[in-house]
Amino acid sequence: MKTLSSAFAPVAALTVAALVASPAFAADLTLSFPTAAHQGKIMVAVFDSAAAYGGQGRPAKVAMLDAAAGETHVTFDGLPDGDYAVRAFHDLNGDAKMNTNPFGLPTEPYAFSNNAVGNMGPASWERAKFAAAGATVQTINLK
Repeated sequence: MKTLSSAFAPVAALTVAALVASPAFAADLTLSFPTAAHQGKIMVAVFDSAAAYGGQGRPAKVAMLDAAAGETHVTFDGLPDGDYAVRAFHDLNGDAKMNTNPFGLPTEPYAFSNNAVGNMGPASWERAKFAAAGATVQTINLK
């Protein structure tokens, strides 16, 4: 069984990596995290396939928002039209990883696109995926 903390490991690792600029396409994806506390960082990963979302690839885009400075939204410009899913967690203590209790359950807020919930693990691709074309907005509540 995959725990939520292992599901977020690629998000934390990739948020510090430089992203290669992609050519302009039709979709501009804006993600908003209105429930975020004003401390730490919000780690965000956008996936463009079920395989990548499931850990067999890299996110299409990543971001690290400075929640302590009030940064609670991000826009990814120029994504190809298609299906996407988002994983995010709120790194409250600034250690760049999803903290868990001894049972592997998250102790920091996390969320998925569509505000999808998982069953004994992360939300599935089918629950979290959404179509992006043109200006697309997702409001995601960290819990």
